[in-house]
Amino acid sequence: MPRSTIPTLPAVSRVLAEVGANIRRARLRRGLSAGVVAERAGMSRPTLRAVERGEASVTLGAVANVLHCLALEKDLALLAQKDERGHELQDGALPSRAGRRPKRAN
Repeated sequence: MPRSTIPTLPAVSRVLAEVGANIRRARLRRGLSAGVVAERAGMSRPTLRAVERGEASVTLGAVANVLHCLALEKDLALLAQKDERGHELQDGALPSRAGRRPKRAN
């Protein structure tokens, strides 16, 4: 049975394309050819091209291998680290006055 794929949302596609472009610029800044990075990352050149295009079909492991070859693997730990919306939701669930009961209406 063939695996079905979930369509990528437009906003996600834009972010993935930006990530891919960032990875490509990092490779070029280091003066590394696509062939060298692909070999070091253990992938084919077409797979590296897919990473650099930000294609949704690329695995996170492939992206991580490329980042490692560029000495940028620590950037992965930054994903979802700054969760402002999560903190807002969590803080909204806290009582307004810690340790005090709400006043009763008479």
